[in-house]
Amino acid sequence: MKTKPEADSLLGHLLELRNRLLKCVIAVIVVFACLAYFAADIYQLLAAPLIAVLPEGSSMIATDVAAPFFAPFKLTFIVAICLAIPYILLQVWQFIAPALYGKEKRLVAPLVISSTLLFYGGIAFAYFVVFPLVFAFFTSVAPVGVTVATDISSYLDFVLKLFFAFGLSFEIPVAILLLVWTGTVTPATLASKRPYIVVGAFVLGMLLTPPDVLSQTLLAVPMWLLFEAGLWLSRFYQPKTEPEHTAEEEQQ
Repeated sequence: MKTKPEADSLLGHLLELRNRLLKCVIAVIVVFACLAYFAADIYQLLAAPLIAVLPEGSSMIATDVAAPFFAPFKLTFIVAICLAIPYILLQVWQFIAPALYGKEKRLVAPLVISSTLLFYGGIAFAYFVVFPLVFAFFTSVAPVGVTVATDISSYLDFVLKLFFAFGLSFEIPVAILLLVWTGTVTPATLASKRPYIVVGAFVLGMLLTPPDVLSQTLLAVPMWLLFEAGLWLSRFYQPKTEPEHTAEEEQQ
């Protein structure tokens, strides 16, 4: 049975967690409200890589009656979440920071910032590099007599899947640094597994992208290069050690 101080402490943590979650939700709603007026423009910007390579006289279509309304707002809501990520991570950091030691704080803060930038970088890479190549390939291999006219909801689901795949794959250096810092693996062990990592990158590229060699390769190669970057950076990190307790902590 928990003592009263422990129960009060747990209740305090739960209340703080609730307040920070509420702040995150409010932040997303505020950003969404600011962007809602531009929902159609945001979707048009997302569709630009496909529209640029569609055959002349072809266009995107909506097979669902409500799709022209809901698809842009669905995209806008997801964009609002992405834009609010720095503030959300700030709330997460403020919640867990009191439980961290000084050394851990100095390491976690750069990792949080770098992971955010890498996720944005993965999305940018997908939009500016992958989409033009993949969509040009898809439209060029359409059989004769087939008119390419993509449904807007299907297109949105497709690009969101690619955004998530590339954004997540760009987190590989952070994942490697965390594994090395926690002592789970060593840089030497990771280096010895390089052939398996390369094969695994192509397998993941096959699973996370559409079934074509081009998009699989465009995901697998950056994953491999990011693994090499994370492996190189991990050589400068020392494994986590047990924190040294002060005399006051030992007396408690």
